Amino acid sequence: MKNTWIAASGCLVIWALSVGAQSPAALKVDAVTSPAGANSSVPQMTTAGDRVALSWVERKGKTSTFKFAERTATGWSTPMTVIASDKLMVNSADVPSVRVTPDGYAAAWLMESGPDPEAYDLRVAFSGDGKMWTTPKPPNTDKTTSQHGFATLFPFQSGIGVVWLDGRATHGDEGDMQLRFASFDMAHRFQSDTLIDSRVCECCSTSVAVTAEGPIVAYRDRSAGEIRDIYVARYAGAGKWAAPVRVHADNFKIEACPINGPSISANGKDVVVAWFTAPNDKQQSFVAFSHDAGRTFGKAVKVEDQGTLGRMQVALAPDGAAIVGWVEFANEKSTFKVRRIGADGMRGPSVSVADISGTRFPRLAVAKNEAMVAWTESEKESSRVKTARIALR
Repeated sequence: MKNTWIAASGCLVIWALSVGAQSPAALKVDAVTSPAGANSSVPQMTTAGDRVALSWVERKGKTSTFKFAERTATGWSTPMTVIASDKLMVNSADVPSVRVTPDGYAAAWLMESGPDPEAYDLRVAFSGDGKMWTTPKPPNTDKTTSQHGFATLFPFQSGIGVVWLDGRATHGDEGDMQLRFASFDMAHRFQSDTLIDSRVCECCSTSVAVTAEGPIVAYRDRSAGEIRDIYVARYAGAGKWAAPVRVHADNFKIEACPINGPSISANGKDVVVAWFTAPNDKQQSFVAFSHDAGRTFGKAVKVEDQGTLGRMQVALAPDGAAIVGWVEFANEKSTFKVRRIGADGMRGPSVSVADISGTRFPRLAVAKNEAMVAWTESEKESSRVKTARIALR
């Protein structure tokens, strides 16, 4: 990730938008015992219907162990291991993930491919019980020693789809990062490796939601003039993706990667995107809604209270509200907060979840009538993934 641009330490804020003329009420946050052990970090959460999977990595010596657990009525399930290796790549922005599937689980993670930190491989594997996993496979077919990461798994037809940032066309500081798509059928057989966008930001995370009309991916684009605004692309069928659409004309020009990808969520034809931008060095976070499966978006609604570093998360609640997460930095303090706001732009009061620091990337997911949040806290010379629950009424 060359020529990257990294802001100062910050705090995550979560914001919820709900429909209605009155300001939404404040959310109540309750701590939930985390399944993650000592030296844990890089949490990620995914949903499949009413099921939520939390994944993370624990480090002991030179070995990194990729683990996950599921949300249950009484807490998190007993952790299970996907892979343990001294070649597992651990990166706070580019994290592994586990997704529940109809016949078990799918997982994606990164493996070092050599001494060059800019080159690493993406692997996808499947399991029926979360204990025994298939032989890991790459979703890409290029076989180049380059970046393959920032992946998002999502349900696709009867199997699993994956989008990722692909560096096959890059050569050192030259060439363009691509956004690509592949799929695996219900028998876990590789199906495709398709280009979505030929020039995108080098190291901003991707995010995918599934609308009533199919998958939609949100990502940070990169124009020839170095404008790096947020775009979405909708799956058009037959292995094709529709022409990308800009969510909002921020005109964020920067000749480096801000390491600050968008987040997207959908329910039927309702879609919400949350993103960070900084035109003219003014750092801002926004959300915008679509009611036509992502073809068009409404006005951008400001997220932060005072200052923001982005690192956005968003999830639609059952009542049409959107739970939004961001990293806010104010008064030299980093705070993880929550807030409820309506799709009409009405904002509820923010509530603190926890103090955090550094470049940690908190996560959130909504299932049933609750939002689950996860973040990494420093513990003396170690770190640990923490979790909490937000009841949604």
